[in-house]
Amino acid sequence: MNLHQFKFVQEAVRRNLNLTEVAKSLHTSQPGVSKAIIELEEELGIEIFARHGKRLKRVTEPGQHVLKSIEVIMRELGNLKRIGEQFSAQDSGTLSIATTHTQARYVLPVPVAKLRQTYPHVNVSLHQGAPAQVAQMLIDEVAEIGMATESLVDYPELVTLPCYEWEHVLIIPKTHPLASKTRITIEDLGQESLITYHPSFTGRTRIDKAFAAKHITPRIALEAIDSDVIKTYVNLGLGIGIVAEMAMKDQADPNLVVRPAAQLFGRNVARVAFKRGSYLRHFVYDFAALLSDRLDRNLILKALDGHPTDFEM
Repeated sequence: MNLHQFKFVQEAVRRNLNLTEVAKSLHTSQPGVSKAIIELEEELGIEIFARHGKRLKRVTEPGQHVLKSIEVIMRELGNLKRIGEQFSAQDSGTLSIATTHTQARYVLPVPVAKLRQTYPHVNVSLHQGAPAQVAQMLIDEVAEIGMATESLVDYPELVTLPCYEWEHVLIIPKTHPLASKTRITIEDLGQESLITYHPSFTGRTRIDKAFAAKHITPRIALEAIDSDVIKTYVNLGLGIGIVAEMAMKDQADPNLVVRPAAQLFGRNVARVAFKRGSYLRHFVYDFAALLSDRLDRNLILKALDGHPTDFEM
């Protein structure tokens, strides 16, 4: 058995058992993939996949156990590579970060700049996506560290730690009647057209829950993943904006009034995540500490080791 066979089996599961897609993603031939998987099955004396003709239909029960072992092997192979990189290259290499647009635009610039000052030979690769995509990039080892507000805790393959708390804010055109109101309610917002994030981004879940608790269906005029886009359309008079507070720090606009909205939607927790069991190079720990004072090396190591300490804020 060999690593190519393990990679083919793993990729077959990721590609919904479509060997043509497996071959494309790994730049090889479909017959070659099929042959390698069959040879592994023959060597192990079991069927990893149940078939209908030549097509893979499902993972068998013994195949599930094989997949778990392959996951461990491939993860440790990645760890070996990172150990080699750390001790041969010292303070160089690439730090891959998976994150959402809001974190990349408003939170990460300063920590990334500080990391580059300390480690000028470390390149940074930013991968942006929805929170579910951030999680998958960590699981697939496209990135070493991930950061998002939604979804990360839903993946058992990941270790997540709270990084910082934040709240939504309302952005209101200066001429709008709500701009002069001292206490804005969910009922007030229920009468307005709203502009906010797509449901899978930037704490949108809390916004939806707040309206649902009052049995109000919000009038969402526009959804976006980019806070700057939301601000643009608020300025055009399309509605009241609901954005993350980070998007309005040092972003004064004379045409807009900004109101904190924690009393309406509660507070959110941005989290960092790592793949469970992964080996982290020392500059990954240093970067995490730049994101939050509480994210020191010992805390992260305890979390990665499955230590039962309560890491919540």
